[in-house]
Amino acid sequence: MAVMILFSCLFGLIFGSFLNVCIYRIPIKKSIIFPPSSCPKCGRHIRFYDNIPLLSYVFLLGKCRFCHEHIPLRYPFIEALSGLLSVILFIRYGLTYQYFMFYLFVMSLVVISFIDLQHQIIPDILSIPGIVVGIGLSFFPGHVQWIDSLIGALGGGGLLYLVAVVFKKVTGRDGMGGGDVKLLAMLGAWMGWQSLPFILLLSSLSGILIGGGALLMAGKGYRVRIPFGPFLSVGAMIYFFFGPQLVRWYLQSFF
Repeated sequence: MAVMILFSCLFGLIFGSFLNVCIYRIPIKKSIIFPPSSCPKCGRHIRFYDNIPLLSYVFLLGKCRFCHEHIPLRYPFIEALSGLLSVILFIRYGLTYQYFMFYLFVMSLVVISFIDLQHQIIPDILSIPGIVVGIGLSFFPGHVQWIDSLIGALGGGGLLYLVAVVFKKVTGRDGMGGGDVKLLAMLGAWMGWQSLPFILLLSSLSGILIGGGALLMAGKGYRVRIPFGPFLSVGAMIYFFFGPQLVRWYLQSFF
C-alpha cells in the first residue's frame, strides 16, 4: 500500500508539471503538446533534467538555466498540490476509475482557478467538456444519480445566470461572467444539485473575506471585478472532501 501511495504521489507531481503547461498555454490558445516546454522569456527548450517536478526548481534556484529569469513560485506550488491531492484521492478510492476521474475533476478546478486569477477568463474548453463528462459519469456506479447531475448542471448554470442578470439590472454593471455560469453548471453536473447551496455559500463568503479584503488593502475599492472562479473551485473542493461532515454539522447546529 505504501508503494502505491508513493506512485500516486509521483504521478501527481508529474501531472502537476503538465498542469503548469496548460495554465500557461490554454489562455493564449497555444498547443499544450507541441512545441516542448520552453522558457517564456528566452525561448530556449527546457531540458528533461531541468523539468523534474519540485527538484529542478530547487537545483536551479528558481531561475531559468539560460537567461536566469525567475520561475514563478506557482510552478512548484501546483506540482506539490497535484501530488498531495493525488495521494488523498488514492487513499480514498484506491486504484479505481473513480480515482482517475475525480483526480481529473479536481485538477481541472486548479487549472481553471489559476487561469481565472491571471486572465479573468474561464476557458470553455475546460468547463463545457466538464459538464458533459460529469453528466456522463452519473450513469456509472460510485457517482451521483443521473437526475441529480442533470438538475445540478441545469440549476447551477441557470441560477448563476439569473444572479448575473439581476445584478446587471440593479447596478448596470456585469457581475458574473459566462465562464462562472458554465463552471457552476460543471460543478452541479459532477456533484449533484444538493452541493450547490453549500458551494455558493462557501464561495461567496470566501470571496467577500479574501477577495474584498485584498482589494481594500490594495486601495482598489469594491468596484474592481474579482475573479469568482477560484472561489467557486475552493468551495467545490471543500464540499467534495468534507461535504457529509458539513451537512451533518449544519443539521446538528440549526435543527
